Amino acid sequence: MLVSLNARRDNGRTVDEIMDALRDDVQQVAGPTRITLLRLAGGPPVTKPISIKVRGEDIAEIRAAAEDLKNIMRRQPSIKDISDDSPPGQLEMLLRVNSDSARRAGISPDTIARTVRLLVDGEVVATMQDRGEELELRVRARHEELQSPDDLLRYTLPTANGDGVPLWTLLETSKDRGPANIRHYNFRRAITVEADIDKQQLDTVTANNYVLDEWENIRQKYPDIDLDFSGELDDIQESLDAIFVLFLFGLGLIYLILGTQFRSYFQPLMILCTVPMAFTGVVLGLLINQNPLSLFTLYGVVALAGIAVNSAIVLISAANDRLRMGMSLLHATIYAARRRVIPIIITSLTTVAGLFSLATGLGGRSLLWGPVATSIVWGLTFSTVLTLFSIPLIYRLTMVRSKRVTREH
Repeated sequence: MLVSLNARRDNGRTVDEIMDALRDDVQQVAGPTRITLLRLAGGPPVTKPISIKVRGEDIAEIRAAAEDLKNIMRRQPSIKDISDDSPPGQLEMLLRVNSDSARRAGISPDTIARTVRLLVDGEVVATMQDRGEELELRVRARHEELQSPDDLLRYTLPTANGDGVPLWTLLETSKDRGPANIRHYNFRRAITVEADIDKQQLDTVTANNYVLDEWENIRQKYPDIDLDFSGELDDIQESLDAIFVLFLFGLGLIYLILGTQFRSYFQPLMILCTVPMAFTGVVLGLLINQNPLSLFTLYGVVALAGIAVNSAIVLISAANDRLRMGMSLLHATIYAARRRVIPIIITSLTTVAGLFSLATGLGGRSLLWGPVATSIVWGLTFSTVLTLFSIPLIYRLTMVRSKRVTREH
């Protein structure tokens, strides 16, 4: 069942509050064997905060370990919606050959097993081709002759002296509920135990560490079982790795483009100094708004790296033009700082104004794009102010040293 909620008003409940109010009533409904509540997310992380793969060889031992894990989680009130991906399957009848009875009857276990297979599933005796497709010719007993498992067990096999022996005297039978599915992870059978947490009281790392510490107390009961922690931690780490690679790749491209444009190795580094200034503005904005540093905020930082450098490019380009026209270094620096202040402020203000409503949620708060816009607005505002003061100073100091080095050579 998918529930879509209206936009939250001032006196409305949050999504988590609505789910908490529904949880007890929904889980008391008779009939379903498995009930979980999942809050849909628009981006990473998309899995539950706790997701543990219980890996082993024996399915019964894996299921027992998974049940102990769920009991550990139930003892923590902040962990909720505990479930696994191994629901009970259908009833099945297990047949095992009674070696003593088969030997007394003079019938080999292979013959008994093949008879059961012919009665139930059949056996492929020939194959043929029809219009490029391979068809199998399967021989098996008529379905109308086997209406129940008891009919199967009453089927008689001939013995060497011509008598008939019913299958139930040659087989040991047992009935049990089999698994609905058998999953593997890294070549071993696995059951995944998942759970949600109350993020107002517990964070993802603390919750996983709690489960791991409690598991250490019962690890000796399951020597062949190992745990693989994934869930939000894996999603967050994967996203952070991708963001870091994209950020470095973006900075590298910016450096190559600026180096080609300015024909310098150092001036692009001077321009890239605005990137940490912008990140300082992002951190300041998060502190003022009391918001966490999320993945979506980091996406905004990556985008901000290409926006924040524009003001420094304008300043340094203007100063280089005046140097080529014969101005002194001090005069060119002051000229660029005075003449480019208004264009820089106007350019930054138009960008901030376009993202301001999305960042502040004036037209409706977006959990996906709101943090991205917020990081760009705060970072660009802070970096613009610092750029107007710091870049001319850095340009003046570094160009003086470069000229001294040139004269010495």
